[in-house]
Amino acid sequence: MSRVCQIMNRGTRAGRSIARRGLPKKKGGVGLKTTGVTKRTFKVNLQQKRIWVPELKQYVRVRLSTRALKTISKRGAYSVLIEAGLLKPTRAPRAS
Repeated sequence: MSRVCQIMNRGTRAGRSIARRGLPKKKGGVGLKTTGVTKRTFKVNLQQKRIWVPELKQYVRVRLSTRALKTISKRGAYSVLIEAGLLKPTRAPRAS
């Protein structure tokens, strides 16, 4: 299972870590010099959650990032999960 949020589609990103040494010019030195650049990864903070969806009256298990969790609490679980394609919209009963 890949490390990807089911709602935001965010995953692991690549980046660099820059090592510097020296005294800054502001403090009387000759400036900071880059002494090394190392590859690294920025991983998403994923959580396995059971989210209660009141419209369906049931729990839905999702693997989501903490940013997505904040979005759900702000906009509501039902609308966010439908937008992400994890739920199908329920049809309202037709009035006769």
